[in-house]
Amino acid sequence: MLLPYLHKDLIEAGCDEAGRGCLAGAVYAAAVILPSDYENQQLNDSKKLTEHQRYALREVIEKDAIAWAVGVVTPQEIDKINILNASFLAMHRAIDQLKVRPQHLLIDGNRFNKYEDLPHTTVVKGDGKYLSIAAASILAKTYRDDYMNRLAEEYPLYDWQKNKGYPTKKHREAIARYGTTPYHRMTYNLLGDGQLSFDF
Repeated sequence: MLLPYLHKDLIEAGCDEAGRGCLAGAVYAAAVILPSDYENQQLNDSKKLTEHQRYALREVIEKDAIAWAVGVVTPQEIDKINILNASFLAMHRAIDQLKVRPQHLLIDGNRFNKYEDLPHTTVVKGDGKYLSIAAASILAKTYRDDYMNRLAEEYPLYDWQKNKGYPTKKHREAIARYGTTPYHRMTYNLLGDGQLSFDF
């Protein structure tokens, strides 16, 4: 069972991102505030759940949460500020939209750019330790998957409906064969061969 909070007496928001290691698409982050006495035994790190479980839990989280929001940073912004800063910015954008202001942030990972005057705690593998971070990981992952499925309809050659923009063999072969799309992150090693730039 994951922990319901770090600080019982504070309004705490859990934050996590999805899509950091992808070659294409935006990075998504979510912020979730759950009731301090919240219990849900199904809730876990989104990577340990099936797709069906994630989408079922998304509905539960959105219904049960005190507040939740999703933030997005585009591929162009990622190329400009780098993926680490883009991940933090996506979390900031999610926190910006929360209908309830948190008093403390629980951040998945080991680094974070401070958000305004709010104290935060970084937690390595936090999505497997705290309910609010696990909930955020599920929202970030499912909303990003929805987005990549839409992009897959626009650009069907890259297998995005399956790989969601991650560097699979099929994805890299499609880049080598058909070139890049406006959704590819041009600062990434897209072909996996040390080549960073393209002359298409």
